[in-house]
Amino acid sequence: MDLFFKNEMALVPDLGHRLRQLRWFRATFRNSARAVSARYGIRFEIDEKKLTRIFLDWVEIVNAQKSYARLDRADFIVFAAGLALKELIRQSPVRAAGTAPAKASEEAPEIVRFWPEGFVYTNYCVCAIAAVFEQEFGQAPALDACADDLRTWWSYKENTSEMPSYAVAYLDRFLGAEPNWLAPDLPEERNAMQRALQASPRPQAIGQG
Repeated sequence: MDLFFKNEMALVPDLGHRLRQLRWFRATFRNSARAVSARYGIRFEIDEKKLTRIFLDWVEIVNAQKSYARLDRADFIVFAAGLALKELIRQSPVRAAGTAPAKASEEAPEIVRFWPEGFVYTNYCVCAIAAVFEQEFGQAPALDACADDLRTWWSYKENTSEMPSYAVAYLDRFLGAEPNWLAPDLPEERNAMQRALQASPRPQAIGQG
């Protein structure tokens, strides 16, 4: 997966907090979809009302879980992006509207041609993670080879259509982490959070703030 939009996102100061503002979320998402169109020749239509509703639902969910960011900031960034990916897949604000020119589409990777909308959602979230990591930690996480594996994307599309929360687990897998397939959208069940909770002198405080 080519993170060609990551550098543009990284130019936004304090990206991790800006993305929790509707204006920045919508603008960066639209620009990300345009970048995919320019690169692969696939045109997309975006339902702005759905995109706004996705943002509002996502922010509400993230704010309810934000105390976990104190345990492991890096893992919470990935988890929050996974929740955004879940809502994007669940509410489907993007529709592939054709190709222009056709040659560009033929040259697109298999995963893009197989599920262009899913690629737009996933590439946006991965680019956001990479850009925020570069700003906050100095280095983006490495992508696993499965992020470009068509067989993985077949199961990704099928499983998230039945259970959108699996998007969190697949995003973890794409970033080389061990997914939690049983409860992917529960932060307390994540391996990194479990380790942090075990090391915390007051684990009971989490979720009370």
